[in-house]
Amino acid sequence: MSREFTKVGVIGLGTMGAGIVEVFARNGIDVVAVDANDEAVERGRSFLAKSTGRALDRGKIDQAAHDALHGHVTYATEFTALADCQLVVEAVPEHLDLKKEIFAELDTIVAPDAILATNTSSLPVTEIAASTSTPMRVVGMHFFNPAPVLQFVEVIRTVITADDVFEDVKALAERLGKKPVIVGDKAGFIANALLFGYLNHAVSMFESRYATREDIDAAMKLGCGYPMGPLALLDLIGLDTAYEILDTMYKQGRDRLHAPSPIIKQMVSAGLKGRKTGRGFYTYAAAGSPEVVADAHTPAEGHAEGVSLREVSSVGVVGSGTMATGIIEVFAKAGKQVTYVARTEERLAGVRTAIEKSQARAVEKGRSTQEEADALLARLHPSTSRSDLAEVDLVVEAIAEDLEIKQELFAELDKICKPGAILATTTSSLPIIDCAKVTSRPQDVIGMHFFNPAQVMKLVEVVHTVSTGDDVVATVQELCREIGKHPVTCGDRSGFIVNALLFPYLNDAIKMLSANYASADDIDTAMKTGCGLPMGPFELLDVVGLDVSLAIERELYIEFREPGYAPAPLLEHLVTAGYLGRKTGRGFRTYA
Repeated sequence: MSREFTKVGVIGLGTMGAGIVEVFARNGIDVVAVDANDEAVERGRSFLAKSTGRALDRGKIDQAAHDALHGHVTYATEFTALADCQLVVEAVPEHLDLKKEIFAELDTIVAPDAILATNTSSLPVTEIAASTSTPMRVVGMHFFNPAPVLQFVEVIRTVITADDVFEDVKALAERLGKKPVIVGDKAGFIANALLFGYLNHAVSMFESRYATREDIDAAMKLGCGYPMGPLALLDLIGLDTAYEILDTMYKQGRDRLHAPSPIIKQMVSAGLKGRKTGRGFYTYAAAGSPEVVADAHTPAEGHAEGVSLREVSSVGVVGSGTMATGIIEVFAKAGKQVTYVARTEERLAGVRTAIEKSQARAVEKGRSTQEEADALLARLHPSTSRSDLAEVDLVVEAIAEDLEIKQELFAELDKICKPGAILATTTSSLPIIDCAKVTSRPQDVIGMHFFNPAQVMKLVEVVHTVSTGDDVVATVQELCREIGKHPVTCGDRSGFIVNALLFPYLNDAIKMLSANYASADDIDTAMKTGCGLPMGPFELLDVVGLDVSLAIERELYIEFREPGYAPAPLLEHLVTAGYLGRKTGRGFRTYA
């Protein structure tokens, strides 16, 4: 017979603990909220009052519900107040000795059939359970911040957790309106094991000065639709917490990618712990404030002094695929004369037809007028001859991801294009310097990596090689802004910013699936509902295409020689079998 949870306890009334109190009380469960002293209790009470006050102001709850919620909560500073609770959730800081001490004491206070749960995000639940005389009643119940909003809960089952304990906790999580996933006791569980590897890699990218904090964060928000950039997210989580999680994951798994980037520990030692201290990767208006303020690292507006911009009034695009078509439309919409080159008249006609349809939809939905659409189409100049690019100010190459084909094109463009014309490639993975070296003007060659669909996605990665001129970088950055895009700038390294951060994370998810730690559905649920990502890793892999994903992961592995980047064997097997994702009807999932 399953337990009836009418009264629960929560120990630790920080942001997370107070959020957990609110979740229980909002669902009509009496809560005993405990912290170390009166001051800590008052702080927890204020967190709860602020959160419920916001909900009341926004009309999410009425006054009666607000008052009833608070009526379910009592506060205490002694563990003895928890004696008749059927469940106690511990939500104190991530220190193993502290948690073990708390559980050992609770074990002597609560009833023999009461469940003891830890909200740890990374520490071994088994070790915490071992500090009690009844480890079979200990379970992990990992909520995500903010607990009242995020639906995901990881229920961590140790090798000694009793069946009825984790079943009852799972049922309770469902009663609370959450989406629980049962996982084993492994550092980081699902969400943090995947999230923190990605966050750590972003820190390394920043630490090596490959890209600015603003560009790293903008790239992942605009390129992947993430709710926050990785460095801003670390500031929100707290760098001290992040360090503890990564350190625990590394000690358990010995994966070098989880070894905390040195700068994290340095920042924690210096008191730069993120939002809560007012400074982390960014500087905030005050401790606890979400408002970012300018500091010494904030990029200056505009381009560097002493760099003059080149004029770009006419543009050429080589290619006729989806990406090329989108880029052509983007430039024409921004008022540029666009000469686009494809091999056949049929392909040229296909490009124009696609843009005409796109513009007709824009007019129909009120995003454009018929006059604007007609003017845009008048700026399109099709050609089957590359020699017609002789007078354009910039050429964007958007052909197949094959280095030999691209090199042949760049060598020809070098001969055709006027002096001072910028030659850009939209490659997402190939070395841009290899395109530049076949020209007599490597200083004029740059990467301009648009994201698909180019008409919609705001991000462009502006990629400079060791030879690219400063004026070319500045000109392309300004051009991106002119055509309504957000440029982020980085060096000529495999994956640039987005793919270099995204694909190791996707690869880690495949390894987790291969290890039978969790199902594809559970992993996708964890990352969507726990981390707020628009798609789970396996949904995304199937959309991108497993063959494309494998090619990118191989490029990253060859470039960085990092064992953790080696493509997961399961991905290689699926590609070999022809299971490439949605486009073939089968990938990690089967499609109708």
